[in-house]
Amino acid sequence: MSDVPRDDGLDAHALRVVKAIADTGSITAAAQALGYSQPAVSQQLRRLERRSGLPIVERVGRGVRLTEAGWVLARHAATVTTALDAAAGDLAELRGMRAGRVRIAAFPSASSTVVPRVIAALSARRPGVSLSFVEAEPPEAIAAVREDRADIALTYSFPGDRREQLDSAATGLSVRTVGGDDTVVVVPADHPVAGDDPVDLSRLAGERWIAGCPQCRGHLLEACGRAGFTPDIAFETDNYVAVENLVAQGVGVAILPGMAVASLPLVAGIAVPRLPVAEARTLHVVTARGAERVPAVGAALGIVDEVLVDHPRPAPGRRGRAGAAE
Repeated sequence: MSDVPRDDGLDAHALRVVKAIADTGSITAAAQALGYSQPAVSQQLRRLERRSGLPIVERVGRGVRLTEAGWVLARHAATVTTALDAAAGDLAELRGMRAGRVRIAAFPSASSTVVPRVIAALSARRPGVSLSFVEAEPPEAIAAVREDRADIALTYSFPGDRREQLDSAATGLSVRTVGGDDTVVVVPADHPVAGDDPVDLSRLAGERWIAGCPQCRGHLLEACGRAGFTPDIAFETDNYVAVENLVAQGVGVAILPGMAVASLPLVAGIAVPRLPVAEARTLHVVTARGAERVPAVGAALGIVDEVLVDHPRPAPGRRGRAGAAE
């Protein structure tokens, strides 16, 4: 018996439907998310199953779930829809339009330093572009790009982090290094290391420490380990202002990213001398592959590069208002 030719053609609507089912967990919720009727979504699925010759969803109790074939399509959907957005953006440019959208996810210290400048510049240059921003630590920001909830993720890694961990988390995505960010020690203004540049971390071996987010805590442990000691972590908070106030009250010392201390005036009574350059964190931009071809996203990426060239960095020996500048 001869094989019957099969139409394996896929279309964007079908891929969006499959991805919406993966994201929401049901046909009804997918229809609501896409603004379609439930019968229309079901019809798209039946057509896709006929074309592929494979089941895309299967019944489980009163609901449905994606089959292995369905998950394969869902994984490719973000890349495909990004490419289609790029094509649509190119056509819009040819028509003289300045439309599109850019969705940014970035870590907290960037949200008060880099991101506002990026948004302001993009709004001025591309007033027709729709902009959105969500604050997220690197794992969540990368997941947002993978799940097509963000176009650009601004992330970071510390010296002790393995690059393969970042590459694994961003498998199938584009990862580009875009700059660095100094790391500083937060100490009382009258501390013996307050005027050092850079600080020898081993001089703080006997201090009590304030740790931050999980990734920052990991860096603290790694950095102190390289300096030959294990830090005595007495307090934990990822609130930068709280860290500065705790240090000002003399209850401990801390390590913070330069962007964090550059985002607000220093609390009185503290100093933020820098650690050696080897302890600086590296900044990365994560996008779907080919996202730079989407005109609005490409413009935003260019502005990110511009902003990071001269983002604020702490001056050596910088002190809070209670101390004189070094």
